[in-house]
Amino acid sequence: MTLFSNHAHVWEHEVAFLAIRAQGPGGQNVNKVSCAVQLRFDVRASSLPAEVKERLLAQSDQRINKLGVIVIKAQSSRSLEQNKAEALGRLQAMVSEASQVQAVRRSTKPTWGSKQRRLQGKAVRAEVKAARGKVRD
Repeated sequence: MTLFSNHAHVWEHEVAFLAIRAQGPGGQNVNKVSCAVQLRFDVRASSLPAEVKERLLAQSDQRINKLGVIVIKAQSSRSLEQNKAEALGRLQAMVSEASQVQAVRRSTKPTWGSKQRRLQGKAVRAEVKAARGKVRD
């Protein structure tokens, strides 16, 4: 079964979930129930295309460790299923961002109008600065 129907596919057997105890306030329930989720996804061992793997591993994201494993922790909800869905959504966002190729920006010449606006702004600023001088009779 495919988890994401984007350009890059992540298979369900490639994602590992670990139920852990949530941090923070929650009363007595937080000490009894393991409802937080830790998602682990090995980028190098996945079936993603090679260029998507490279872009994922090149990101300077603290969720990607040195071994190339993405670790996402979700604990905002008191439901295990909702936390799993949130973690999968975050993984989906990372993979879809890495699967999109950024267009190469080609430098162009400034337009005539932009040159005129720049020169007009410089002239106005020069007048303001010239007016700060000593007053002469």
